[in-house]
Amino acid sequence: MRASVWRWLGWALALVLGGLLLLQFWYLAHLLWYRGHNPEQTAFMSMRLAELRVKAPGAQLRHQWVPYQKISVQLKRAMIAAEDAKFVDHEGFDWDGIQRALEKNQKRGRVVAGGSTITQQLAKNLFLSGSKRYLRKAEEAAITVMMEAVLDKQRIFEIYLNVIEWGNGVFGAEAAARHYFGVSAADLSAEQAARLAAMAPNPRFYDKHRETRGLAKKIPIILQRMPGAELP
Repeated sequence: MRASVWRWLGWALALVLGGLLLLQFWYLAHLLWYRGHNPEQTAFMSMRLAELRVKAPGAQLRHQWVPYQKISVQLKRAMIAAEDAKFVDHEGFDWDGIQRALEKNQKRGRVVAGGSTITQQLAKNLFLSGSKRYLRKAEEAAITVMMEAVLDKQRIFEIYLNVIEWGNGVFGAEAAARHYFGVSAADLSAEQAARLAAMAPNPRFYDKHRETRGLAKKIPIILQRMPGAELP
């Protein structure tokens, strides 16, 4: 009887591990596909669309893909300066940034900083839920490693700029530029780019509260850092 139980447990564990392995291959296959093809919709976009359609069944996301060359250099510099200054140099994880975030969270007694790199943010947005479970973080780390292995930095950044959330139902640089300023992503000024970068951590809030004091404080800091931002 005991041997039978252990045998069944062994089979169950093998099935779980096999399922996890298949899931990693599924992630990898999509990342390889994204070398030459653009993602039509991310997991995060699908989640937001479902939320919008609870209130308005006909709701649609505002999103338009634009190639890397048609996104303002100013926005690229602003996002690097604001979100991941070491993006070009790291291999997916900014360990110093993670340590600073942990220390800040400990000091405040709650989670106020994440330390996630652009690659980690993209991994989460492409495939995962917004859950903060340890399993989800482990999946994010695995996808981050795979992404850095199969996509170059410019492609990672191009996808990131085209799929991140920038407002209520607003995704990607082109939709954000038109939503807030009535211009294309290619024509964003330095100050407009800095404003979008300042909004990125909490875009739906800032979409509704565009003149908050906290947002106004962040914009000149980002503008000051932008000239030193290294682009892929």
